[in-house]
Amino acid sequence: MGSWLDSITSWLSANPSWLGAAVFLVSFLECMAIAGIIVPGTVALFAIAALAGSGILPLSEALLLGLLGGLLGDFVSYFLGRRFHQNIRRLPGLRHHPEWIAGAETYFQRYGIASLLVGRFIGPLRPMLPMVAGMFDMPFVRFAVVSVVAAAGWSVAYILPGWATGAAIRLPLPEGFWPQAAVVGAGLAILLGIAIQTSVRRKPYATKLIACASLTLLIAVFLGWPYLAHLDQGVMTLVQEHRSETAQNFVVLVTGLGDFKTQFCAAAVLLMVLVAARQWRHAIFACSTTLGAAILNQTMKHTFARARPEVLAEPLATYSMPSGHASASFALFMTLAVLAGRGQPVRLRLTWLLLGAIPAASICVSRVYLGVHWPTDVLAGMLLAFFTCSASLAFVQNKQSLPALPMRVWYWLIPAMVAVLIGFAVHSLTHGLVRYEY
Repeated sequence: MGSWLDSITSWLSANPSWLGAAVFLVSFLECMAIAGIIVPGTVALFAIAALAGSGILPLSEALLLGLLGGLLGDFVSYFLGRRFHQNIRRLPGLRHHPEWIAGAETYFQRYGIASLLVGRFIGPLRPMLPMVAGMFDMPFVRFAVVSVVAAAGWSVAYILPGWATGAAIRLPLPEGFWPQAAVVGAGLAILLGIAIQTSVRRKPYATKLIACASLTLLIAVFLGWPYLAHLDQGVMTLVQEHRSETAQNFVVLVTGLGDFKTQFCAAAVLLMVLVAARQWRHAIFACSTTLGAAILNQTMKHTFARARPEVLAEPLATYSMPSGHASASFALFMTLAVLAGRGQPVRLRLTWLLLGAIPAASICVSRVYLGVHWPTDVLAGMLLAFFTCSASLAFVQNKQSLPALPMRVWYWLIPAMVAVLIGFAVHSLTHGLVRYEY
C-alpha cells in the first residue's frame, strides 16, 4: 500500500497537470459501488489533497473536483441499481461477498433518505447505498438532491484536512506553530476519544464526562491563548493567503448562517416546533443548549475583552473571544444532530454529530477567512457549545434517556429550518459585503 501510494504521488509531483484529474478519479472510485470497498481511496485522497495543497491546486478547485467525482460515483451506482435491481447480486464481487450489499440494504430500508446522508461518512456503506437506492426505485430527483448535499459535506470533510496539511507544510509558518498545533490537536483528540469510547461502551456518565472534558479544554484555551500566538498567526496566514474576490461572496454567504439574527430565529423556530408538538424534554434540551451558549458567550467575551485581528479596513467594535458565530452555530447544529440521532445505534449517533459539525465548522472557517476572529476564538466558541450541549443533555437525561423525535415533527422542522437559514444567508450576502472589505 505504501509503495503503491508513494509511486502515485511521485508521478503526480512530476506531472502536476494531472493532479485535478487524480482528485476527481479517486473521489469517483471512493463513491463508486464495489470499487469504493476494494480501493483504499480515503488514504489516497488525503495524500493527493495534501499534494494539491502544496501550491499546485487551489482549495476551491480541489473541493469542486471532489464533489463532482463523488457525485458521478453516486449517479453511476444509482443507475446500476436501477438497471439491474435484484440481479445486481450476481455481479462479480457481490456474488462472493453478499454481506457488502446486505448491510447497506438493511440500513437503507430502516432509515431511508437519512441513510444517504449519514452513510456517506461510513466507509463500507458509502459506495453501496446509492446502488441500493436505485434497486428500491427511489425517485431520481429526490436521490440527486440528497446526494448533492451529502457529497458537498463529504468533499469538505475528506479533502480539506489533506489540502490544509499540504498548504501548512509549504508556507513559512511561525517557528512555534507545529508544537502549539500538536498540543491543541492532542487536546481535541482526547475529547474525541472520550466521546467515542464512553458512547460506544454505553457508559451512563458519558455526557457528563464529555461536558467536563469540554469545560476543561475551554478553560485551558482561555488561560492559554497568549501562549498560542504562533498557532493563531500561522492559521491566519494559511487562510488569508487564499483570500480572493471570487470566494468573497460565498464566504459572506456562509458566515451569514452564523449571524445573531439568523441563529436567534433558527433557534426560535426549533423551539416553537418542539413546543407545538409537545416535545417538552426535547424543547428544554434545545433551549438550554442554545440560550446557555449565548449567555456564556457574552459573559466570557466581555470578561476577557480580547481584541479582534486587524485585517478588516474597519474592524468590528465588539470583542473577539469566544466567537459568537462559532458557539451559536455549533450549539444549534449539535442540538439538531443530537435530536436526529436519538433512538439510533451509537455509530449512527456519532455520524449525525459529524454531519452537524460540518456546517458549523464551515462558519468558523469563514470567520477566520474574513479576518474577524482568531483561530483560538472559534476554538473557544466550539468548546463552549460542546459544553452547553453535553451538559444540557446530561441534565435532561438525568433520570430517563431522551427518546427519538416522531417523524411528523421532522416534516415540519426541516423545511422551517432550511427556509430560515437560506433566507437570512441571502440577506447577509446582499447587505454584508461592505462590512467585510479588506
